[in-house]
Amino acid sequence: MTEDTHKGVALVTGADGGMGRIHTRELAKAGYEVVMACIDTEAARPVVEEIRRETGGTLHPMRLDLGNLSDIVRFADEVKSRFPSLQILLNNAGTLPSKTKTSANNIEYTMAVNYLGHYTLTHLLHPIMGPGTRIVSMISLAYIIGKITPELFKPKTQSEYNRFTAYGSSKLALYYFMLDAAEAWKDEGIRFNVSDPNIVSTSIIRMDNIVVDKLCDWFFRPFINTPEQGAANMLAAALDPEYENVTGSIFKNRKPVKHKRRFYNNLKQRQLLRDLTSQILADNHIAL
Repeated sequence: MTEDTHKGVALVTGADGGMGRIHTRELAKAGYEVVMACIDTEAARPVVEEIRRETGGTLHPMRLDLGNLSDIVRFADEVKSRFPSLQILLNNAGTLPSKTKTSANNIEYTMAVNYLGHYTLTHLLHPIMGPGTRIVSMISLAYIIGKITPELFKPKTQSEYNRFTAYGSSKLALYYFMLDAAEAWKDEGIRFNVSDPNIVSTSIIRMDNIVVDKLCDWFFRPFINTPEQGAANMLAAALDPEYENVTGSIFKNRKPVKHKRRFYNNLKQRQLLRDLTSQILADNHIAL
């Protein structure tokens, strides 16, 4: 990559996963130096080497546990010490546990990783963002079944836990976060959107049942989006010159679409989410 073709620094969470590796590859092809945030950099090494061979791009695999607030602080500090500015942030990583889990900070794991981890990371990286920075968070059509309740972050027993409600709630929270930050950071020239890739055939769609998973592979996966198709949506929001000034939008089928009023106008739930988030961060001594 020459100085003339270098477009800046991009960061992708879950960069070695199904869509994450495609986001990384296309950003490298487009001329970006890419920070690959991965929970296990050793396991990600084959993906890193493959993308380097294919693109000749500059990649920086870095360890990040989005389920651990202290690790997010460590990671963000390292990024800020190594890179003076950030042009693109793709909050791509996600989890859909089949059984209840609790994070290192005693938070329901799906909320901890999908929402709170990305919320915290985005705010901690805000100082190295500026005019032209584009942030895109990965939501899902599951956000329409999400609920923002006072128990949002509380650990769940197995009988209380519903993986799809937890997942949908985490994606709804990401959507509300985007709406707030897009408005707050608009005058700084920072553009913040979310991407709904439809249903995508990645490893996240697993029921941990060998029979059900095999039937899914045979009869369901062939009819849903490939990782390439899903990734194209987020990449449009991040790279397409046509959308460089678009902010506060949902991208679907590679273009902005209208908000669903019952979520966009739900100011009560948005305020509850702000209050819960502020309290959980204060309880864990995280200052943003």
